Amino acid sequence: MLGRRVLTLGLVFASLAAPVLAATPPAKTTAPSADKQAAARHKALLAFQKDLVSVIAPQADPIPLLGGALLARPLPDQPEINSFHSLIGRAEQAPGAGPEINWVRLSDCDSKADDCPNADAMGKLTTQAPDNAAVWLLKLGLDVRDGKSDAARDDLAKAAAAKLYDDYTGTSLKALASTVALLPPPPAVINPLSPSGAAGVQMVMVFGLAETQPQPGLQATARLCEDGASDAALKADCLKLGKVLEWGSSPLARSLGLHLREVLSDDPAQQEDARRARRNLVWQVQNFAQLSARAQGEPALAGHLLALARSGGTQMSLMLTALHDYDISVDAPADWDPNKAG
Repeated sequence: MLGRRVLTLGLVFASLAAPVLAATPPAKTTAPSADKQAAARHKALLAFQKDLVSVIAPQADPIPLLGGALLARPLPDQPEINSFHSLIGRAEQAPGAGPEINWVRLSDCDSKADDCPNADAMGKLTTQAPDNAAVWLLKLGLDVRDGKSDAARDDLAKAAAAKLYDDYTGTSLKALASTVALLPPPPAVINPLSPSGAAGVQMVMVFGLAETQPQPGLQATARLCEDGASDAALKADCLKLGKVLEWGSSPLARSLGLHLREVLSDDPAQQEDARRARRNLVWQVQNFAQLSARAQGEPALAGHLLALARSGGTQMSLMLTALHDYDISVDAPADWDPNKAG
């Protein structure tokens, strides 16, 4: 039950990335002329994305290089100097590079060779960010996958003892939002029927590509805590972890933290408070998803979301700030039913 609820919230938040990304072929439509127009825009968008990578590639600072790497990752046939592998490697070696670089570098690997995630990046994360629960939950997911139950239990304890949870999506959003502003989108990439124009194109690129971040093992954590609820020590660690997750960087982490409190706490008042907070969280996520959908038709809204992304912070802080800026309550109405909301 817990795992399914976490996944449901993830699907809701993923609506931010619903618009087609540059690296995704255009969907088929019923009209041949519309097909040709979409294909032409897709081709132009690929070229624009490559131009952005070329502009950012000479940089020497880690965050701009991160933005370039994220733009380059889905592009086919990139020259090696402008490839994801090259750019994220340079970012990792750049002065001032932090764990956010190695987090993205986890996907610099060959899934066909079964060497994902990048082992060197994983090892460096555990020393760069030992107080980040997201790192240990990522490792927990890997250890569960590999059948290392004792190691997974140790990962859980380390995550519970961590000071924060950050999956670095906020940093990636900032890097992407700054990078896509380096060049104006050419007219060929803008759908003439889209009122949001250039800002709409930039928003699709930024929020879509940021959603491809490596994800911690939240589902594996949910199962471990549920299945081990009769173990007093494990239950205590899960409740302790839940408190960290409730203040985490992402709606998914907060959702899991609240649900851990709801299902594991022995205090009925705490259970009810967690249910109420999680209901509000689903309300917040759905309203933010609706804002992002509106932005495709409102240039000012698209520009504002891009400005929030460029300002830094986390997914949670961006979402709550956007709701506040557009006078949307963060508390769900008393008569709102999350099971019936669209």
